[in-house]
Amino acid sequence: MSYEVKSLNEECGVFGIWGHKDAVRVTYFGLHSLQHRGQEGAGIVVNENGKLNGYRGLGLLSEVFKEERALASLSGHGAIGHVRYATAGNGSVDNIQPFLFKFYDGSYGLAHNGNLTNARSLREELEKSGAIFHSNSDTEILMHLIRRSEQPTFIEQLKESLRTVKGGFAYLLLTETAMIAALDPNAFRPLAIGQMKNGAYVIASETCALEVVGATFVRDVQPGEVIIIDDTGYSIEKYTDETQYSICSMEYIYFARPDSNIAGVNVHTARKNMGKILAAEAPVEADMVVGVPNSSLSAASGFAEASGIPYEMGLVKNQYIARTFIQPTQELREQGVRMKLSAVRGVVEGKRVVMVDDSIVRGTTSRRIVKLLKEAGAKEVHVRIASPPLRFPCFYGIDIQTRKELIAADHSVFEIEQLITADSLSFLSEQGLIDAIGLNYDAPYSGLCMAYFNGDYPTPLYDYEKNYQISLQDKREDSCFVSN
Repeated sequence: MSYEVKSLNEECGVFGIWGHKDAVRVTYFGLHSLQHRGQEGAGIVVNENGKLNGYRGLGLLSEVFKEERALASLSGHGAIGHVRYATAGNGSVDNIQPFLFKFYDGSYGLAHNGNLTNARSLREELEKSGAIFHSNSDTEILMHLIRRSEQPTFIEQLKESLRTVKGGFAYLLLTETAMIAALDPNAFRPLAIGQMKNGAYVIASETCALEVVGATFVRDVQPGEVIIIDDTGYSIEKYTDETQYSICSMEYIYFARPDSNIAGVNVHTARKNMGKILAAEAPVEADMVVGVPNSSLSAASGFAEASGIPYEMGLVKNQYIARTFIQPTQELREQGVRMKLSAVRGVVEGKRVVMVDDSIVRGTTSRRIVKLLKEAGAKEVHVRIASPPLRFPCFYGIDIQTRKELIAADHSVFEIEQLITADSLSFLSEQGLIDAIGLNYDAPYSGLCMAYFNGDYPTPLYDYEKNYQISLQDKREDSCFVSN
């Protein structure tokens, strides 16, 4: 995926297994398939006969566990793991998950995918009552709430705490006797359950991780659910009935692997449909269609198929260069584009090219890719984006939290076209995106969160509302289909 270049990042991926004699290695392989969801840090907590132990570190999964003794030090029949790219909390090892809590009456492992919108006020309240935090991640808040609950059982304490936290969250907990998963009332983040041939249950952020470890898909975790897995199997409980599907549309557009299914919809198929609908909404005369590797290739193939314009490999990604998304300056991150992508002169020279990409965030990457193609001799470069313009920030687990970071927030489509030096520019419509994904939930936008495009947030923003007031008058009225 091209997230390192775009500087658009999802917070993390989680994986857990219960009932396997080599749980830690299965978890390692599962996390490896979720590496695209986070490259800043990784960790694993295991349960060995009721005793919890963990290991975590900064960097890629392979870097954290590069020495065999790191994995060998962990053993047990249950494990949860986490790969991280932070939206809340800094890059300290203290913020790397899963967190491991050891109390006088029990030990717990905790991993979290998402972002809490009331974390600041909850933390202030907890600290005033004597809570001590060991990280500045919002994940730790849940455990403090659990420990302060006066409910009679751990599950009831957890349910009460889940009703207190707000925002986007997919939690995995490891206790001395069980593995527990919980999903927010809107299902912003995906979470799937699978089962291995030996009967072990697996829970992962994406179904691609189930495939990698040889698990068969059982079901998706539903909004407002708590899943309890122990030696007797799994059970389902609800902590709230106030649920409404608002699955993050960017999972389909950009974050998830194309071989994953989310809410029964294959990601590659959804992206290909986006390209097909985009070709109908924004036709153009050209000689070839070129996709930006890797997350845009499905949409590009759909555009080519629907338009009848041949698909060509006009851009090649170097798979082996160092990560650039953590470079200290925007200038260095932008320079990484040339290192990561090369235009194929023998393919694009003298040709009219349709460059299909999944999104435009700041515009700097698009401008550099257009420049690459033109320097390689492309006669024209027509940019087609397989999603609507990103005009509003996300508060549920994506690291774009101010409008200043989004070029479409302050510029019309025509202005963006000029800024990226494209010969024409068009975006997929909101309805086109909804139709391409094809969810049919009885909820706004058929069960998708579309706030990034129209500012219609499915939940109150709580702490963020103090510093971020959304006004209907602030929404630009320019068309998604302007081209010259």
